[in-house]
Amino acid sequence: MDALRKQASKLREQVAKQQQAVIKQFSATGYESSDVMVIDEMEMQLHHQLDKLYKSTREKRDFQKEIVKAAETFTAIGYKHIEPGTKLSEDCCKYGVENPNDEVLAKAASIYGDARKHAEKEVEDLNKLFFSQVLEPLRAMVAGSPLEDARHLAQRYSKMRQEAEIQATEVSRRQARVREAPIPENVAKLHSAETKMQELKANMTVLGKEAAAALAAVESQQERLTFQRLVAMVEAEKLYHERVAVILGNIEAEIVSEKQRKEAAPPVATLPVNPPAQIPEKTKYFLAEAIHSFEAESEKELSLSVGDYVVVRKVTQSGWSEGECQGRAGWFPSEYVEKRQRVPTSNGATEAY
Repeated sequence: MDALRKQASKLREQVAKQQQAVIKQFSATGYESSDVMVIDEMEMQLHHQLDKLYKSTREKRDFQKEIVKAAETFTAIGYKHIEPGTKLSEDCCKYGVENPNDEVLAKAASIYGDARKHAEKEVEDLNKLFFSQVLEPLRAMVAGSPLEDARHLAQRYSKMRQEAEIQATEVSRRQARVREAPIPENVAKLHSAETKMQELKANMTVLGKEAAAALAAVESQQERLTFQRLVAMVEAEKLYHERVAVILGNIEAEIVSEKQRKEAAPPVATLPVNPPAQIPEKTKYFLAEAIHSFEAESEKELSLSVGDYVVVRKVTQSGWSEGECQGRAGWFPSEYVEKRQRVPTSNGATEAY
């Protein structure tokens, strides 16, 4: 009879171990690579909740690390871009100053050099925004104590769950001993093992709920902060590209306008070195209208505004004319005026020029 009891006890232990093995297979956790047996349905639900939260917070942390890595790369490239951009700006401005005779290209170089400086300032501002609004907040959360504390609670729960597995095996063994030999000593040891098991289950429930709440709070914070930082990145880049687009648009408009202005204006002829001091009496006069503005650069020259009427008294082969406008006399480019009608000459006759 004793032999049969022992055989039956061994058989029950084998069946219990097989059941535990099956449960372990379907209840492996995502933290500490634990494969602890599930004690009851409530504990199983808590276990799966913790496993899901543990994995989810880890994935979100890894995603935050990827964003940080990308933002660090963006800022590094940005700062490398600033140095050659600044050098190009200085070279353009220098060319514009040192080559005043090359009016179109020198002016375009000066315009671009000045705008290039503003564009590099926008790059620097973008890098500062990335650092203050993306890098610093995400770095703080990745290495922050709330996440580490919550994960530590989950790991403590995992270890306690392993202790509970060992204790459950001990309870099963004590139960088998009592069935084999229901003596007071074996019964007392069984009660002690069951009491310890109940304490472990109670502690597991409290710790599990605490860990689940902590991980859920961290997960919510991760989602909110990561979303906000992504939006901040989009807004910073959008603002940067909009400002640079405005700068480039202004450059293009100013350069093209300057080129068109130069092409529309007639070429300025060279002022005669020794213009005649007196006008011969029979020199033919005619009335002309200024079609381009002209600024006098010396006392010998005559300033004109578009629409001014000029009495032209002398036209030279060099492209300059001499005349009088509003009581002032001087030289001006011949192509800046256009003949309008006949006027009497100095001897009173009416002749065409």
